[in-house]
Amino acid sequence: MAKNENKVAKISEARQQKAAQIEDIKSKIQNCKAMVIVDYKGISVADDTALRANFRKENVEYRVLKNRLVQIALNELGISGFDGHLEGPTAVAFANGDALAAAKVVANAKKTVNALEVKCGLMDGAYIDASTVEKLASIPSKEVLLAQLLGLLQSPISGLARALQQVAEKKAQ
Repeated sequence: MAKNENKVAKISEARQQKAAQIEDIKSKIQNCKAMVIVDYKGISVADDTALRANFRKENVEYRVLKNRLVQIALNELGISGFDGHLEGPTAVAFANGDALAAAKVVANAKKTVNALEVKCGLMDGAYIDASTVEKLASIPSKEVLLAQLLGLLQSPISGLARALQQVAEKKAQ
């Protein structure tokens, strides 16, 4: 009897740990602005270390998680579309600051690390495929977009100022 009780205690302890991990994953999914799922098979330790450092700089949490636990967490949150993508070696990048940061870090890393492959992602609570993740990575940062907008807004004003200056110079002659 003691062996069976010990097995039951171990099983229930393991289930409790898995339930806690699922709750942690659900919390990360709910609190992140975006999520990118990648296949890291074939990445060297040096490349992985550099990738993790780049993620940290951009306030992105990068973790290797069990596919089944991620799938359970997504199902419990009512998020679908990930069924075929949670197979094989899988790492998840949770963007906590800039929503595009995870996609941009992965896209930059792919330039030098051919083994890194985007599987899919999550944005605004909805599944996005790998090509959409790559398109999102090509969007300029908020600062660059604001600078471009400022340039567009200043362009007509500076053109008007130049035209008025030329009119004033002609009248002065």
